[in-house]
Amino acid sequence: MAYADRHGEEIDKNASFNQDKHHSLIDETRNSREPLASWLAVTFEIEGPLDRPALESALRHLVQRHHVLRCEFQRLLGDLSCAVHRPEDIELESVHLGEFDTSQEVRDFLNDSFQKQIDTLEWPPYTVGAVLRNSGPTTVYLAFDHIVSDGMSMPNVVRDVQMAYAAYSAGKDPDLPPAGSYVDFAREQRHRYASIDADDDRLAYWKSFIERNDGIFPHFPLDLGTEPGRLYPAVNESATLLDDRQTAALEARCQDAGGKLFMGLFAAVGTALHTEGGPDLYRALLPLSERGRGTWRDSLGWFVNTLPIEFSVARELDFPQLLAGVRDGFTTMMENIDVPFVRAWELLAPEHFTGRCWPFPVNFLSYIDMRKCPGAENHARWRPMAHVWVSRVNGTTSWFQRDADGLHINSIYVDLPQAHRTMAGLHRTLRETLLTMSAGTDRN
Repeated sequence: MAYADRHGEEIDKNASFNQDKHHSLIDETRNSREPLASWLAVTFEIEGPLDRPALESALRHLVQRHHVLRCEFQRLLGDLSCAVHRPEDIELESVHLGEFDTSQEVRDFLNDSFQKQIDTLEWPPYTVGAVLRNSGPTTVYLAFDHIVSDGMSMPNVVRDVQMAYAAYSAGKDPDLPPAGSYVDFAREQRHRYASIDADDDRLAYWKSFIERNDGIFPHFPLDLGTEPGRLYPAVNESATLLDDRQTAALEARCQDAGGKLFMGLFAAVGTALHTEGGPDLYRALLPLSERGRGTWRDSLGWFVNTLPIEFSVARELDFPQLLAGVRDGFTTMMENIDVPFVRAWELLAPEHFTGRCWPFPVNFLSYIDMRKCPGAENHARWRPMAHVWVSRVNGTTSWFQRDADGLHINSIYVDLPQAHRTMAGLHRTLRETLLTMSAGTDRN
């Protein structure tokens, strides 16, 4: 299936800082030997015989509901703007794409389709469809260029389509909570931060971090075999770190020490890196949701800011002391969440801002508790699966997710022999560290 527009409502809106930077990178590398691209995708299942008209209506409703999916981007006088197509001008064209005998053939086809059909510079920067079977559930897939989505958008996509499908199948209109416009979010962000300069007091946290870190980017401390300034094909790996029982045990221990599960996870990541040869002071970039508790909670878009966090993982610290350091580092970071990362980067590290990538492998980690996302109570039936892809990287990035089955990791890193060895060792040590923490065993 593919979307086609007839004539858009040409309303010029400024894109967010994240969107502007992403669009620039894709545009600048489009005709190079190393073009950049990235997308996020989600799959889920619809039970029972498929009501095809209802599914088509639900998919169209998703685009009509969310402004960001109706944005066509264009660069005007240096700034990235978008024209928002009217909901009534959204049409859906159903296309038969082929028949497949095995699940692997379906996966290969979808991966190839996503890479060919999703284009940051073309509208729509996403694709949707469904895998119909002679028996069993229908698998629905939606893949979005990063410019219109983030990781927290994927559960919203699943919930919106499933609820709309159920409504249309019953002959009703969908009844979903209000979804704030990411276009409005971007406009507000631009209004607040476009005019700040490097002397703004709101950059004090970044400046102090840069001084201690000797730069805006915290180094990934282990050897990946990369060369400065080079990009490499990426490998994508996923694994379960703890099952649900072990995760609950770790959470209970974190609570006893005055913290939360994600603090224990961050402590374990820093400890594992230290064990593998990294420093005893952990520094990393941490993406944080900017959705808040209002209507943006149910929206699609790139509601992510990124800030540095630092805490000690010195060996003499016991678990409560280790967790206290993470908690203090996180609290200080949250007190300084104001300025968008891209803006801080542009103002405080302009020598790196125009590059194709970060100047070296960077420590970066993310955590999402999928049990707290909209629609989570139905995930056992819907069986949602998230997927992330990037074309080329120069380091490693890890996303951690908790769901009803436990704690999981998804890592993307350079496809080099040394990186495979390094990441295999790190993942093994991380799992051992988490198991030790969850069992209540002191690492000393």
